[in-house]
Amino acid sequence: MRFVPLFVLFALASVRAEAPQPQPIFTGTDLTGWNVPEGNDASGWYKAEGGILKIQSDPTQKGSILWTEKTYRDFVITFDFKFGAGTVDSGIHIRNNDQIQIGISGSLKRDMTGSPYVGKYPVEATGVAELLKQDDWNSMKIEARGLRYLVWLNGQQVLDYTSETGIPEGPIGIQLHAGKDMAIDYREIKVAELP
Repeated sequence: MRFVPLFVLFALASVRAEAPQPQPIFTGTDLTGWNVPEGNDASGWYKAEGGILKIQSDPTQKGSILWTEKTYRDFVITFDFKFGAGTVDSGIHIRNNDQIQIGISGSLKRDMTGSPYVGKYPVEATGVAELLKQDDWNSMKIEARGLRYLVWLNGQQVLDYTSETGIPEGPIGIQLHAGKDMAIDYREIKVAELP
């Protein structure tokens, strides 16, 4: 049996203790902490229900983005999502500018989940077709450190991309694409701010 010096154990314990812990940014009961789009009401768009953020297009299919009130620099966001009815076109906006797609790309007419959208799709996430569950909950983790974005889908890394269009600080957004009749659910939305 090998012995590990005590100072090594203490050093490892202190590193673990300092690791940022994810904090909920969605209460599950209301939209506290978010800038709710004007016109949002119980008939559609964004609502909290039983721990789930339910996103549904309104009758005009206007589309919008639900932004955090807080701004972030380097962070990890984790969440679960589940596709609902219609042609789902959603995503997570990183610091106001770039986006990680969830669902069908309106321009490419195919699923681009996990891929970055920066006015175009510069690269495509890999292995998504084998990992993505169409009728059940999926988990996603996005790490934004500087302009480098790492994405995991259901525990597997699917993207490592460095942006040329990103900005160093801004809010996080959840998109409901305009012109779509769609629904998607999110839950367990948490963020850990990185040192």
